[in-house]
Amino acid sequence: MSGELRITHTHGDRITVTEPVTGVQLFSYVYRPEADWEAPRPYLHPIRTLAGDVVTDYRPNDHRWHKGLSLTASHLSGANLWGGNSYVHGQGYLAIPERVGSMRHTGFDELSSSDGRLVVAERLTWHPYDGTLWAQERRRVEVHDVDPEAGSWALTWTSEITNCRAEPLLFGSPTTAGREQAGYTGLFWRGPRAFRDGRIIGPDGEGPELMGSQSSWLALSGEHDGTDGHATVVFEHAPENDQSGSNGGHPAHWFVRNDPFAGIAPSWAFHDELELPPGDTLRRRYRVVVADGAWGRSDIAKYLDAHPW
Repeated sequence: MSGELRITHTHGDRITVTEPVTGVQLFSYVYRPEADWEAPRPYLHPIRTLAGDVVTDYRPNDHRWHKGLSLTASHLSGANLWGGNSYVHGQGYLAIPERVGSMRHTGFDELSSSDGRLVVAERLTWHPYDGTLWAQERRRVEVHDVDPEAGSWALTWTSEITNCRAEPLLFGSPTTAGREQAGYTGLFWRGPRAFRDGRIIGPDGEGPELMGSQSSWLALSGEHDGTDGHATVVFEHAPENDQSGSNGGHPAHWFVRNDPFAGIAPSWAFHDELELPPGDTLRRRYRVVVADGAWGRSDIAKYLDAHPW
């Protein structure tokens, strides 16, 4: 790579990251608050491949609160930091504005670009509808392994969330609340409309049946509208995310679908609530690889082997 990744900061609004060889804006990190009903929170959109093709969606008409790549909490001690309607068992999704909270940007600790690595380090606070402080988050988004020749780049997302309440924070999902196969919460990617019916790929299988499965990585490959070709988005757990002890399993279950939309979330609470005691910190780290082309399982495995944590 020739030259460093460029940061453009529009204060109070967003940070845009540009790759100097291709001139492509890889993404914008938007931290400006948006509509209250959509659970205001920072997000990345548009995310682009090095060929310049967009691999995220923003405010789609089916879920206006889906915004690119963002950290969410769909069920949090009775609050909804996901946005939109709230799932209530036996009644379905209901408009309950007083459940919808927010994640607020409070400041950046670092914005830097050197030696082929770019860092956005941010402080945030988490709030229910009434604005009470429930949690503080330290977030770090790092861009690295940018390879124009191979047509791929990666980001690492690290979040450390500390419970500021005098009682536990309970992370749940619609599935923990009674709806099957809807265990979404945590880091969530909404793919573009063209990626509907895209190829879902895991280390040991393929297809929508990977919903609720456990593995170290998961990917979705789709074909673009407007331009020829495909792109592949890969999510991978950092090794320290596996805190399951001696059974060798993985603590997170994948929320993934390619119908009626393309989306991936390494869920914190697919089947069971995750309890964060007062004063404790939940730490999770993920890698997201954005690649031009229709990568298969062997391509993904080869890449991950060549780029260890």
